[in-house]
Amino acid sequence: MKNTSFLDAHTPAHIAELIEVAGVNKAKLPAAQMLVLAGLAGVFIGFGTAAYTMVMTGVDPSFGPARLLGGIVFALGLILVVVGGAELFTGNALMVMAAVDKRISVRRLVRNWVLVYLGNLMGAMALALCFGLSGILDQPMGETAVRIADAKGALSLSEAFVRGILCNALVCLAIWLACAARTAAGKILAILWPISAFVLMGLEHSVANMYFFPQAWAAGGTLPMSAALFNMLWVTIGNVVGGGLGVALAYRFAYLGTNADLS
Repeated sequence: MKNTSFLDAHTPAHIAELIEVAGVNKAKLPAAQMLVLAGLAGVFIGFGTAAYTMVMTGVDPSFGPARLLGGIVFALGLILVVVGGAELFTGNALMVMAAVDKRISVRRLVRNWVLVYLGNLMGAMALALCFGLSGILDQPMGETAVRIADAKGALSLSEAFVRGILCNALVCLAIWLACAARTAAGKILAILWPISAFVLMGLEHSVANMYFFPQAWAAGGTLPMSAALFNMLWVTIGNVVGGGLGVALAYRFAYLGTNADLS
């Protein structure tokens, strides 16, 4: 039996192949299974988001070390998605690689994105409702939840869009690095640093915001629905650009371009 060491990682070229095969398999999932796995991912990211909210309670939100700690606990969400297994819209931006190489159709890609986005939303909103009913948001954590959502709702179009691009570049890089690892511990460490970095810098993740806004409303926040939808629209588009048109296409060109039909 081959001994797999902690540092025995897949090469970048092999990661590209693994990501593309994963995209094909994701596209083939039955709708019901896809929705269940997407709902789980919404819950998982929501748990990380709730933990971040608690870390930021009682501290200056601009204090770097506190934000770093918040990023570390927020990484719980993607760790659960990758190691536990779930369907996350932002990570599925990497499916663009399989679509460009015509291993899946554009229709299959869009089907996955739409169903997974809806499943993520349902899972995140269900968790926010549970936290609202738990009474936890009646405590100081609720004030933090409202403050975070209000700050997100105040972002301009360009701020939400560009922060979405930068965020999902790091999220997809975290998934890329996790694919390099052959052990659960290696995957966790690979995920931790890119995710901590995006949270530290205040970037925008659409699925996290699916939880942030309902959490604030459950805590008594009054942010208008229109402000939340405006943020979600431009952050989502930014996430697609950063992950799908940025990371996915760059690595596809670098490692799969010679094998692909470019006509």
